[in-house]
Amino acid sequence: MSEQPSRDYRETVFLPETAFPMRAGLPKAEPEMLKKWEESDLYHSVRKARQAKNAPLFVLHDGPPYANGHIHIGHALNKILKDFVVRSKFLMGYDVDYVPGWDCHGLPIEWKIEEQFRAKGRKKDEVPAAEFRKACREYAAEWIGVQREEFKRLGVLGDWDERYATMDFDTEAKVTAEFHKFLMSGQLYRGSKPVMWSPVERTALADAEVEYHPHTSPTVWVKFPVKWDKRDSSIETVSQIIGEKFEDGKRWYEGASVVIWTTTPWTIPANRAISFNPQIRYGVYEVVTVKSAEELGFDPWVKAGEKLIVAVNLSEAVFNAANILDAKLLLELPVASQKTNGTPAIHELGYLVCSHPLAAFDEGYGFDVPMLAGDHVTDDAGTGFVHTAPGHGADDYLVWLKSGYSLDSIPDTVDPDGAYYPHVPLFAGLKVLETEGKKAGKFGDANKVVMEKLIEAGNLLARGRVDHSYPHSWRSKAPVIFRNTPQWFIRMDGDTNLRATALKAISETAFYPDQGRNRIGSMVETRPDWLISRQRNWGTPLAMYVDKKTGEPLKDEAVNDRIIKLIASEGADAWFTRPDEDFLGDGYNPADYEKVTDILDVWFDSGSTHAFTLEGRENTHSPADLYLEGSDQHRGWFQSSLLESCGTRGRAPYKAVLTHGFVLDEQGEKMSKSKGNVVAPQDIAKESGVEILRLWVALSDYSDDLRIGKQIIQTTVDAYRKLRNSLRYLLGALNGYTDAEAVDYQDMPSLERYILHHVHELDAKVRAAYDAYDFAGVIRPVADFASQTLSSLYFDIRKDSLYCDKPSDVKRRACRTVLNILFERLTAWLSPIMAFTTEEAWSYRYPEAPENLYRTLPAVPAEWHNGAEAARWGKILAVLENVNFELEAARREKSIGSTLEAAPLILFHGSEPEWQNAFRDGTFDHVDMAEVFRTSDAELRLLSYPLDDSANEQWLKAAKEPHMDIAVVPLFAQGHKCDRCWKILPEVKPETKLCLRCEEAVAEWDATHGH
Repeated sequence: MSEQPSRDYRETVFLPETAFPMRAGLPKAEPEMLKKWEESDLYHSVRKARQAKNAPLFVLHDGPPYANGHIHIGHALNKILKDFVVRSKFLMGYDVDYVPGWDCHGLPIEWKIEEQFRAKGRKKDEVPAAEFRKACREYAAEWIGVQREEFKRLGVLGDWDERYATMDFDTEAKVTAEFHKFLMSGQLYRGSKPVMWSPVERTALADAEVEYHPHTSPTVWVKFPVKWDKRDSSIETVSQIIGEKFEDGKRWYEGASVVIWTTTPWTIPANRAISFNPQIRYGVYEVVTVKSAEELGFDPWVKAGEKLIVAVNLSEAVFNAANILDAKLLLELPVASQKTNGTPAIHELGYLVCSHPLAAFDEGYGFDVPMLAGDHVTDDAGTGFVHTAPGHGADDYLVWLKSGYSLDSIPDTVDPDGAYYPHVPLFAGLKVLETEGKKAGKFGDANKVVMEKLIEAGNLLARGRVDHSYPHSWRSKAPVIFRNTPQWFIRMDGDTNLRATALKAISETAFYPDQGRNRIGSMVETRPDWLISRQRNWGTPLAMYVDKKTGEPLKDEAVNDRIIKLIASEGADAWFTRPDEDFLGDGYNPADYEKVTDILDVWFDSGSTHAFTLEGRENTHSPADLYLEGSDQHRGWFQSSLLESCGTRGRAPYKAVLTHGFVLDEQGEKMSKSKGNVVAPQDIAKESGVEILRLWVALSDYSDDLRIGKQIIQTTVDAYRKLRNSLRYLLGALNGYTDAEAVDYQDMPSLERYILHHVHELDAKVRAAYDAYDFAGVIRPVADFASQTLSSLYFDIRKDSLYCDKPSDVKRRACRTVLNILFERLTAWLSPIMAFTTEEAWSYRYPEAPENLYRTLPAVPAEWHNGAEAARWGKILAVLENVNFELEAARREKSIGSTLEAAPLILFHGSEPEWQNAFRDGTFDHVDMAEVFRTSDAELRLLSYPLDDSANEQWLKAAKEPHMDIAVVPLFAQGHKCDRCWKILPEVKPETKLCLRCEEAVAEWDATHGH
């Protein structure tokens, strides 16, 4: 009788089946999904669903990016982090309010429009203000449109239709109303003081708008000849100062000069004093010898016999700079330590008056130069004396006023364009900084010409160059100068004590990371009064009037109301185009008032966004739950928002502040077009998909600077592929699954209870991480769980049961029950981060269900926490490690091929059967060793003491690393190979070529499929 042909059992094997593609095709799929979300108005629909359930409200307030140019990788990082917050809060059951916004006023846009007009042959001054502002507005509106689409391409959800912009008419009116609050409360004042001024931008800058870059400056040591002693107009009373200390009654200061050192020679024409520190030791030195003209190549600027007054500690450095070979100390002046009635005694130097070093050239410099005591003077560098130009330095300004001199005595030296005013003797019109042409932003001829005049006057002792950190404009990158100008300020101290209010608010705010508290706190502690005025065109005006007689601002609510109403209907342009009568009304004569035409600092604009975004709208609240921006905003938006809110509301506008770092290239260098290392988010979206960018953000430690480049992107792609494959496997393995298959937890095998224990623990980690905005704390453990616990362990162990057990088998049903739980949890845990992929997977499984975003994360059953199973599987996995170790060695030696050819013998060397009990114990169900080891069979054997000779020999042969108390003997499986599951078992019948398990499964399959 002939043999029956073998049956092909492949159709009876339950292999995973899904249409979910292995290749994501993200660049094409993502835009299609975005279109679907937009058509369904997903963001608002989810909000309505949450509100219908009275969900708690979470408010994320958007820091406005600048409407100028395409978004860059830093923008992408910021907006993706915000989207993580929005989606994770939705996941946790919140209603989330997030309104994107834009910063529209300011210099960069103004410059662009100036360039456009120049290209048409029109200078800015020739363009009417209304036309110029209209062009700025149109330019910003165009870029808002571009950036909005680029942000939406990143998958960012928000109220895009109701976006805010600082140039909107109603916004400008509300910013003006916020400004009026400071006006009416008395916190606003006009002061004439040196501020950081950008000649290139032609405006004052606040501290937050200044950054420091390396710069090489000229340095000069300048002699200020001693003129007279203030205690007596007669120079003959010198003995009164030093008494008999000086031999022969020589007058120690006759012919002497006080020496100063400065890195800004151009400020010498503005000098009005010399500052010294009474606690520094000063000496009067007589020059003995100097280098010859032959050695120097020029006539020396100092001669033997000259007397110089410098700090003792710095005298050697000064003499070296001046080419002085030898000098004699004539007199060391004691520090001022004596006190009378608690008041420090006047230092000897305080009685002296010097001449300006240029006095011989022009009577305009014929004024006295007093010596002023000041704590800001040190003997760390220079000469121990500080050249004091009160119109060009903060310390100079303060010591001048503290010494009793008036504001009116501070000279105006440099005009808004960085040139000396016409009234400046000798230097009228010379440029300190160039503002036009190719040299714009470079220092002009002022330094050179001033030094030449000092040489000619015989008062330049030495000169050199120094590399140091110099202030530059944050926007133009051009150097700035200190310049005395009338500006408007908000007081940090005084009756309202804005500083104290802000510091208290900082202490009550949560910071992520926490060191942000110290950073912004130290800035607020030391910052000067808030400079809020700018001398430009494109911005919200300081819409107020000043009484010409008193110089006081007009405080009238009726006037303020008229101003706000007109700006709300016509925009800020109304302030510049409408006649004064429209604002002042009938109660005031416009001739009596000065109209302020400065514009507000753009930081005041953006610092006021909370007032019109979080207030006056439905379904939001103030303060916001979170502000999220780059770490540079501690000095910018975080601080301006804090000060604006504290000054008008007495509290911070936020409950928490999150900061992220900057994005660098793979080598940790700053990106720049010139280096060619710029990574554009648009390029990543086109080549790999936005999901890769989102995953990169989540995998990075955003609290520090981040790196990105081709290799990092590829690594992220690999991580993405593993997560996608896990979701794809779950979808395939769950094909046809229904709730009717579900198995109760109590009836589940040990392995399923162990996996659910992991789910319980991981769910708690995910929730805590999202709550702390620790997105790496979500994605990393979830990815590790997916690749290690699931793919490498659970999926691999249970695939035999999934593929080959009959559908009614409890173990298979329990496995599918757990796989269903895993799919539900993974698509929820990952949804804020991998928004596109989790939505795609969800829609493949539930094509008729609402979007994944509607879901909330349900609580995990407490019974899933199972420490006993975790401990049990700790032992099982230790045994598995040994088995894998030996089987891999056997495969390398080619003694076995597939692990199904093996039936390992596991030997336990110990007095207690703890390892064996992990697989078989009365309190736990049986664990199939062969299934765990992925072999056809397996045996456990506990070796008892003392070992007989055969057991010893077996042990010594098998015992290897990694666990010396477990030994594995890789024996061959006995029996025949099952044609369906491929296991080698004694029970496989020659006539059917099936194991008993597969016989039952085939019989059930045949019965259900009509065979």
